[in-house]
Amino acid sequence: MKSTSAASTFADRRQFLRQVAGLALLAPALNAHAADVFTRVAEPVQPPDFALEDSAGKTWRCSALKGKVVVINFWATWCPPCRRELPSLEVMYKAVAAKGVVVLGINAGESWDQVAAFAADFKPPLTFPLLLDKAGSVMRDWQIKALPTTYALGRDGRIALRALGGRDFSQPDALQDVTALTSQ
Repeated sequence: MKSTSAASTFADRRQFLRQVAGLALLAPALNAHAADVFTRVAEPVQPPDFALEDSAGKTWRCSALKGKVVVINFWATWCPPCRRELPSLEVMYKAVAAKGVVVLGINAGESWDQVAAFAADFKPPLTFPLLLDKAGSVMRDWQIKALPTTYALGRDGRIALRALGGRDFSQPDALQDVTALTSQ
């Protein structure tokens, strides 16, 4: 009986240490300032191209946007952090569109009916283009592992910034980071 208790205590300690180690790994994120929205990509890479339609039937190609700064947000209607961050993405869009920045929201495999009903609930409305990745091929090609995920591409078409998880894109540093890409 004593050995079972000792083994149980040892297992409890190991579990505790794993949890503490996990918290230590999360500490930088937990202690990050609210202004830390984007992370700069150490080695900018060319993302896979895509061709997706918006609700009006216009086809958007990543490669056709080279020369512009492009913010691409991967999201879904069932994703609570996505729901929370989309209004701030609209704020960003309105703040940077005049500088030639394109903001695209790529929905993760839902129908236009679902997306339209979801988008209709936002006041003010979402005015940046929403695109459907019906088959999930763009998410696979871009290796999206979690929603929401946001990338900012520089004028050279390479991924320069990323934001994994829900963010507030209306933060001054996010607007500054994206605007800075327009002068590079």
